[in-house]
Amino acid sequence: MTSSARRSPRSMFLGPSASVLVLAAAGCSLSDAQPPVPVPTPSSEAAAYCASLHEELPETVLDQERSDPSPDSELTAGWGDGAIVLRCGVPRPAKMDDPQAQGVEADGVQWMLEESEGSGPRFTTTYRKAYVEVTLSSAYAHDITPLAAFAGPVEKTVPGKF
Repeated sequence: MTSSARRSPRSMFLGPSASVLVLAAAGCSLSDAQPPVPVPTPSSEAAAYCASLHEELPETVLDQERSDPSPDSELTAGWGDGAIVLRCGVPRPAKMDDPQAQGVEADGVQWMLEESEGSGPRFTTTYRKAYVEVTLSSAYAHDITPLAAFAGPVEKTVPGKF
């Protein structure tokens, strides 16, 4: 055996130990953090409606405590460490042009539903001067109940397009 192919028992021990420590540290830091939420870039008119909406949002939704995502913005909010995420001032979804698009009504506010594989549903308000998007985790895959918590604040702060 050549000297370059030979490893000392100590170096074999340190290699796996260092790997385990790095993986453990990464796991701890990742499990406590929510993924960042993209902040929309609405018009100044829509941003003003969103700022008003942000002040009216509830502290809890279905027993989920408010825990806003990063980066900090008046255009985003969250509950339950990412279980429920709201973004205000999003672009109008192209799916709204689809006559087959599904919609729901929650306490007087109309929402378009978009479903995706492997994640929860996404709802976007319709007939409003600013589009408000709510994304739910897969735990709420068949439940529109969280939308009721946003109906009053949306009605109060984001005028309809009529």
